[in-house]
Amino acid sequence: MATITKNALKDEKQSTGTPYGTASTLHCQIATNTTGAVVGSDSTTAVQSGDVVRMGIIPAGMRLDDAKAIVSTGWTATMTAKLGFAYVDGVDSTAVPQDDDYFGAAIAIATAGRYAAANTAVRPVVLPKDAYLILTAGVTNNAKASQTDVLVNVTNVGVA
Repeated sequence: MATITKNALKDEKQSTGTPYGTASTLHCQIATNTTGAVVGSDSTTAVQSGDVVRMGIIPAGMRLDDAKAIVSTGWTATMTAKLGFAYVDGVDSTAVPQDDDYFGAAIAIATAGRYAAANTAVRPVVLPKDAYLILTAGVTNNAKASQTDVLVNVTNVGVA
């Protein structure tokens, strides 16, 4: 299992949806090339089952409200993914533990479509520190070009 990080994650521009509110939609994307590797990342190897792809950074103080994965070009047949978060500093939090399937598990990324967050057993949490939005590949290895965009709805409530 490898960890793949998109280049320049801190340079991605995000903005609020309203000029007076604290709600935002963060947009993170993964594109893979014809060999199945993440374009613009620290790896030239195809995404393998079990690999974790760091898609973006969710700032501390954000409440995780919802997410949607938009697969416009599917990955290799039968491929699935988990969508969640892991702390940038690598240290877990007892108050808000890292969760690799916070937004969903077994998302059918092999098939183009829009996939809403499906983990109904969790309530919205506020991140105590910066976290990566992560996609964990499952079932098979990717061997084709694909495109996946993830929209994460957050509300800035500040760090407690």
